Amino acid sequence: MASKESKIAAEPSIEDDTPDLSSMTGIGPTTLKKLQESGYGSLEALATATILELSEIPGIGEKVAERLISQARKQFKMGLKTGKELKAEFSKRQHITTMAKSLDHLLGGGVETGCITEFAGAFRSGKTQLMHQLAVTVQLPPEKGGLGKGVAWIDTEGTFRPSRIEEMAVPLGLDPDECLDNILVGRAYNSDHQLELTEEALNAAKDRKIGLIIIDSLMAHFRAEFVGRGTLAFRQQMIGKYLHAILRVIEVKNMACVITNQVQAKPDQLFGDPNTPIGGNVVAHTSTHRILLRKGKGNQRVAAVLDSPNLPEGDATYQILTEGIRDIK
Repeated sequence: MASKESKIAAEPSIEDDTPDLSSMTGIGPTTLKKLQESGYGSLEALATATILELSEIPGIGEKVAERLISQARKQFKMGLKTGKELKAEFSKRQHITTMAKSLDHLLGGGVETGCITEFAGAFRSGKTQLMHQLAVTVQLPPEKGGLGKGVAWIDTEGTFRPSRIEEMAVPLGLDPDECLDNILVGRAYNSDHQLELTEEALNAAKDRKIGLIIIDSLMAHFRAEFVGRGTLAFRQQMIGKYLHAILRVIEVKNMACVITNQVQAKPDQLFGDPNTPIGGNVVAHTSTHRILLRKGKGNQRVAAVLDSPNLPEGDATYQILTEGIRDIK
């Protein structure tokens, strides 16, 4: 990272208006220190934790963990809500443009905050190109389709390219150096390292204005390291815990998370696209929106809604140019 602070990083922290644990009653200085040292420095972090996670902290048993979490959830207003109240909360969600109106329309306005959006596809389907584009457009101001915030990118396959960010930034009137300075990149070399870097990225959201987390790709290391049916249950448990931890943070922070995923072909499928995302039901149920990408003619790519709670089935065709993702003219 550059020594100078970027404009985005220099703005007020996204935690400025979030109550910390000192606002809770019944927490002594020793317990408070233990919680903070274990990564539970805010009321929301405590409210979204599980009893099992908290009770693993030395000196905090299950009863204390249950009491602390219950108190935090009441103070953070995480009880039952009416549909009208939820409608008001959903109205605060934002969208990040992909720079292709056809794709934005398919996504309901762009990549949605508070959700995990999965882009799955075979080799050369344009997954990483789309990730580079979103890493740039999230930095645009809201009136131009961005969030005015930075990015945390977990790179599991060594595909992040600074030069691609620069190529996409210039046509949008953004300073390339500043764009790069607002992207935190972690190169993950195995699944354990991937989990560690993601936790670091989520914690970084407390100190920087991060609006988007990119994981490119989600399953690469898990697929390579956990081979055979004997390891499947443990692998799926790890992935499930991993994705739920991300979902808890992005919902509270109103951040977006996009993940890319590999596919495998179904040899017995005679009609339609035989490719299906890997990761099983755990990934399928945790991803809010699932989009399947495939290569079209030349530089064209096709995106189709595979699963979503609100997006209708459909597809969109766009192209990948030097300047980034664009509509076909």
